Amino acid sequence: MIRVTIVSPNHALRVGLREMLSNHAEIEIVGEAVRLEDVNEKETEVVLLASVSSVHMTDGKKNFAILFLTDDVESVRGILNSKTQVWGVLSVNATEEELIAGICAVGEGLWVGAPGLVESLMRLPRGGEGSGEESLQEPLTSREKEVLEKMAEGLANKQIALVLSISEHTVKFHLSSLYAKLGVASRTEAVKRGIELGLISL
Repeated sequence: MIRVTIVSPNHALRVGLREMLSNHAEIEIVGEAVRLEDVNEKETEVVLLASVSSVHMTDGKKNFAILFLTDDVESVRGILNSKTQVWGVLSVNATEEELIAGICAVGEGLWVGAPGLVESLMRLPRGGEGSGEESLQEPLTSREKEVLEKMAEGLANKQIALVLSISEHTVKFHLSSLYAKLGVASRTEAVKRGIELGLISL
């Protein structure tokens, strides 16, 4: 069972989300909060967050995963460029099934992205220096990009190996290499960085 805290300054929204999720065996609602910093980290595994201001007030490193609800593409970009440990973004109009699936996925350490939001994000112009793949000291190989894309789809190493017709050992080798090139230390950070650089098209 995944322990979830709902964070939003909107009381009605918190109540609605609690009612929607409370009847599912996979999820236990352990609390509600107006601000992210008020979340009990010891009790919470996943935060369902519907507050843009809270995202930008946090220092980034938390002991829980964050699933952010928004339809604002610029907010998504701001989150990806922040230090916040956001592991997923879904529409505020996500269905009950999508919310459950998203919570379960981030609870397992996977990255979740609503297709429409990610596609809109990829179409936005990228301003500033170092915002694209050219900012990497060493570009990813075509195979490393494939591994990164499959990882963004939520596939485990064994599944990636089957899809790409390579060994699981080779997948791990590519992961180590792309982690080093992207300057990250986890699957979640790699996907987040890949989206920032426009390397992933979901």
